[in-house]
Amino acid sequence: MSLYPQNSAPSSASIEKQLLRANDIALASMSAGRHPFGATLVAPDHETVLLTQGNIDSVNHAESTLLRAAAARFDASYLWGCTLYTTVEPCAMCTATAYWANVGTIAYGVSEKALLDCTGAHPENPTMDLPCRDVVSRGQKPISVYGPIDAVQETLLAPHTQFWRAS
Repeated sequence: MSLYPQNSAPSSASIEKQLLRANDIALASMSAGRHPFGATLVAPDHETVLLTQGNIDSVNHAESTLLRAAAARFDASYLWGCTLYTTVEPCAMCTATAYWANVGTIAYGVSEKALLDCTGAHPENPTMDLPCRDVVSRGQKPISVYGPIDAVQETLLAPHTQFWRAS
């Protein structure tokens, strides 16, 4: 048996549902005065939410914090069948954390490029022009990536437009 079996693909409806759930986490994060990023980890059934996390700060991103907790809690072979849903394309640090945690699928709503267009050169969000697909393509694991998702992009960008212009 392969170390990295082919995972079942989440449906478009499931991706949209989970990204909107991650957005609820981002909104809660923003209400707490933190950057409006949210992430969820969903089980291989594409329905069961295992963990959620909002952004903590510029180093403890929602995704990397969630993934470190997942790696401590779940077996790597189980995590391979799970999906990380995140409101915005994961940065290089968060993508690498997904890689090392052994999460087999990543789905994001908004591209990092679209986030940069929204935030500009904000000192608290110095985005990198390094798509997560480029990061995973350099590894040995066949991680599936879905995103950006046009159907939810406007909804997911709204908190960023509000937050980054106000700060």
